[in-house]
Amino acid sequence: MEQLMRDTLLFLSKNRAANKAAKKYGLRFGANRFVAGETIESAIRAVRELNKQGIVATLDHLGEFVYSKEEAIESADYCIKTLDAIHQSKVKSNLSLKMTQLGLDISKDLCMDNMRRILDRAKEYGNFVRIDMEDYAHNEITMDIFKELRREYGATVGLVIQAYLYKAEADIDDLNQFKPNLRLVKGAYKESPEVAFPNKEDVDRNFIKIIEKHLLYGNYAAIATHDEKVIEHVKKFVKEHNIPNSQFEFQMLYGIRVQLQQQLAKEGYTMRVYVPYGNDWYGYFMRRLAERPANVGFVVKSMFKR
Repeated sequence: MEQLMRDTLLFLSKNRAANKAAKKYGLRFGANRFVAGETIESAIRAVRELNKQGIVATLDHLGEFVYSKEEAIESADYCIKTLDAIHQSKVKSNLSLKMTQLGLDISKDLCMDNMRRILDRAKEYGNFVRIDMEDYAHNEITMDIFKELRREYGATVGLVIQAYLYKAEADIDDLNQFKPNLRLVKGAYKESPEVAFPNKEDVDRNFIKIIEKHLLYGNYAAIATHDEKVIEHVKKFVKEHNIPNSQFEFQMLYGIRVQLQQQLAKEGYTMRVYVPYGNDWYGYFMRRLAERPANVGFVVKSMFKR
């Protein structure tokens, strides 16, 4: 039953009509647990509160349904405004973004033009931009774009690798030539067993494998997980191999495992929280529900609260 619920939520996450309908309700029916408001101002406030707790952030202006050049340019403008707001407010945060929101499905050239505008601003401020990895259909072209931009912008740009894909370990090996800053995740999209491990145990095993390999290569690892077993394994592994805390960080999602976030920060680890904001929050929110269908009950209760 839980798997059926998860599959349904993932299907709905890509449904345009449901996305449009959800926006009419706004964040009030539960999404504000996972999304830091619809404006840059609300996002900066959320980051400032995290910074007070010794936690850093990465801001993401949500947007996945982009159908025109104008929308893609507008989305890139928001990314630049986000970098401006980070710089002006002096909060400790970098930026995450998706290639599709910058027009990748319209044309690669459009997407690259937008990325260069964003990276120019990030480089000016001495900030960092992470390219999020999306579904498998966008995987290879996103890898190609990252390599091209890494050659142009160096350490200003980073990428995400998803452990549920069979190709993840080979990608870690391939990208080692760039000594990249990678966010390592399990993966949140519904994929075919032809390209992704169907069993959770295999994903978990591969996740540990790519974390260890990337760290042993001497590269910076952003370990994105709420799994305490993985966190404890990493703590033990870095001590055994004399890997400094400055070579990795833990990452979690806004609104999830808040006490654990605070605990890790107090223990002296770099703890970064992924803080999404914006009015195009629907797809992101549905994927968070799919990861833990029990949250659906929380949302239903929220809808009926006055």
